[in-house]
Amino acid sequence: MSAVVAAVDWGTSRLRVWLLDEQGNSLAERRSEEGMLFSAGAGFKTVLERNLAELSAAPNLPVIICGMAGARQGWIEAPYIETPAYLDAVLGAAIPVPGNDRDVRIIPGLSQRKADAPDVMRGEETQLAGVDVLRRAGSHVACLPGTHSKWVTIEDGRVSGFGTWMTGELYSLLTQQSVLKHSVGEGSAGVLAASPAFASGVEAGLSDRADLTSHLFGIRAGGLLLGLGPEDAAARLSGLLIGAEIGAAERRYPATGPVVLVGSGLMYKLYERAFEVAGIEAERADAEVAVRRGLFAAAKRCGMVG
Repeated sequence: MSAVVAAVDWGTSRLRVWLLDEQGNSLAERRSEEGMLFSAGAGFKTVLERNLAELSAAPNLPVIICGMAGARQGWIEAPYIETPAYLDAVLGAAIPVPGNDRDVRIIPGLSQRKADAPDVMRGEETQLAGVDVLRRAGSHVACLPGTHSKWVTIEDGRVSGFGTWMTGELYSLLTQQSVLKHSVGEGSAGVLAASPAFASGVEAGLSDRADLTSHLFGIRAGGLLLGLGPEDAAARLSGLLIGAEIGAAERRYPATGPVVLVGSGLMYKLYERAFEVAGIEAERADAEVAVRRGLFAAAKRCGMVG
């Protein structure tokens, strides 16, 4: 079967391109480190066409894009759609990118214009649209782990609210630029979800009375006084941050059923284990499959494919 559309997930640091057939199945793919930060200098059109050429894509193949290519500092700004917003309406609002020989469109992100909780997302809205259970009638809560984790409430296919936790970025900063870098050492590269230190960190972070910054320094003191090794120090740090996120998100967005956990790889395994420690029922959705499905749905919604 031949490709009918190219689907592109253009993140801050990474780029993923798939050629999809008329059923939305992947025929070929490319992955690179040519995210927004790289492409802003190299040229988005140049980067896109080079990747499409590597996949032997037809010169008239349409392209649907989500993510940071639509940011203000990206290829062309795809203005945010304010919540509450139906996922189908977001997919159908993809804007055309001028100056291309092929049809290229970028899906807008979502914004939450609340004085006490302003927030934005780009890319995650497309993942949400690609998860079947979130498109069903009823109320749903979704968690999308990452550098900036998102928790989202969806009512009958409409995003009613969401929040962002800088959990992944904080972990990176603390292990690389804080006093804790001396405690975690090389252990920060491979936290194991099965680690007892990770579970104990989650338990400590979950409490609404947890003094997080004091617990964080306790990792440093534990290395100096109690023989806490780098691997366990890194695992406890990860558990503390993830536990604090889950505890706060659960209080803000109480779920009446399973929380839909949209992720993949190590990050998913850590959150899955943290959910077990917290006693939260989770329903898994693969993040990569979800974004690909969401992109294909957007291409159909915009009339780019039959």
